Amino acid sequence: MPQITVDYSATLDDAFDRAGFAPALHAELVDTAAARIGACKTQFRRTEDTVVGADVRGHAIIHVTIALLAGRTDETKAKLTEAALGLLKTYVKPADGLELHASAEVRDLDASYRKYEG
Repeated sequence: MPQITVDYSATLDDAFDRAGFAPALHAELVDTAAARIGACKTQFRRTEDTVVGADVRGHAIIHVTIALLAGRTDETKAKLTEAALGLLKTYVKPADGLELHASAEVRDLDASYRKYEG
């Protein structure tokens, strides 16, 4: 915990500094949500096809999902989503001809969540 998933359009491969984004987001989770740095895990999932409205070209999407153990306030969650969006502005360069649609959410992990490290 935290479990972070970042879905992003393939058209952002060269524009999105993923190696910079993840550690910066992890540091924010430590500062804002009292997470342990060693517990922060981010997975990036590249998506090949992006459609916005009726447009199959000209758009790129990034969506950040941060899943935490229950107990954080709505204020803390909102602060984390705003921080994630701010970091995207830093770590995603403008790509010519693409309109970027960026979003983020923080959700509670289900009570059934368990982990294994081996």
